Amino acid sequence: MTASIPPYQQPDSVGIITPQTQHFDQPIELSSGRTLSEYTLVYETYGELNVDASNAILICHALSGHHHAAGYHHEDDSKPGWWDHYIGPGKPIDSNHFFIVSVNNIGGCHGSTGPKSINPETGKAWQHDFPHLRCRDWVETQRALMQVLGIKQWAAVIGGSLGGMQAMRWSLEYPDELRHCIVIASAMKLTAQNIAFNEVARQAIMSDPFFHNGYYMDHGVIPKQGLRLARMVGHITYLSEHGMGEKFGRELKSGNFTLGTDEEVEFQIESYLRYQGDVFSDSFDANTYILMTKALDYFDLAREYSDDPVEAFSHAKCSFFVASFSSDWRFAPERSREIVDALIAANKPVSYAEIEASFGHDAFLIPNQRYEDVFRAYMQRVLGE
Repeated sequence: MTASIPPYQQPDSVGIITPQTQHFDQPIELSSGRTLSEYTLVYETYGELNVDASNAILICHALSGHHHAAGYHHEDDSKPGWWDHYIGPGKPIDSNHFFIVSVNNIGGCHGSTGPKSINPETGKAWQHDFPHLRCRDWVETQRALMQVLGIKQWAAVIGGSLGGMQAMRWSLEYPDELRHCIVIASAMKLTAQNIAFNEVARQAIMSDPFFHNGYYMDHGVIPKQGLRLARMVGHITYLSEHGMGEKFGRELKSGNFTLGTDEEVEFQIESYLRYQGDVFSDSFDANTYILMTKALDYFDLAREYSDDPVEAFSHAKCSFFVASFSSDWRFAPERSREIVDALIAANKPVSYAEIEASFGHDAFLIPNQRYEDVFRAYMQRVLGE
């Protein structure tokens, strides 16, 4: 970072970004069989669309993500977008060359239509009545925005974790409308252990006395403690044992182990998890969390292809880049290798990188030179085509 220059004015920053809103009056039939008569998407863009609209990139966010992937929202904003290290001038997803679109999916709680939005049929917030969603529903709404923006084909669809699942779904649903599919720290379906962790998180929320069967807005409350616990459980699974040990070890936040004292001891890791839980419970909606984790659980790329991932990927026409991280036990490298093996068997062009990293599943969000190098190299290939 250049000394004395504000973060938003740094040469590799996309600067101050204003989110945009697109309302759709056309009904959309969801995978659940239910219909949204109308919906709104909030999104951000970075860079400029070229004359033939061939340089557009779609960013698909993960479970608790949103549209704010890069840059800052105002001059005093101290926290950039969640993927700011990888999006911007001269960065792997280079806004000097690409037109980058980052969307807050429906079902979210950051402006797009979701449980906190008004149901036009009742005049009240949807809350727990909001329809169940699948990844293909997000693809459909992203495609609707794509058409509004005048884009006929994405140069690449990119996503990590749940975002990677959306990217893979794009490659099968609309194979002619993307040239590259970039799948980071993801899987073709969740393991039973992953589903179990998600259920524990949901139960933490639903057992909160302020949950009120999902209609807490009617009571003017939020299930803050449940959300806090859900985030703490989730955060533990996103980190690795080595990463937690390296960052926190058994260091104390307060108290000591002196014999004969009755002072309460608090470990640094305890303080950290409580902080993460508090921040999350103040910014995220409980019904959205339940909705998103269920969509994650439901995803199975090959379900409708006789449970054959090779058959599923035979419908894709794009090139693929798949990346995993050595310490990620939530979406282990084995899951990424299953994707790569299926793509090879389906005779699809694929590049794969397994990155040595100590931060678990969160590694795809964190600066890592090897990751940055291979990501940049592949994006240079995207740019060159």
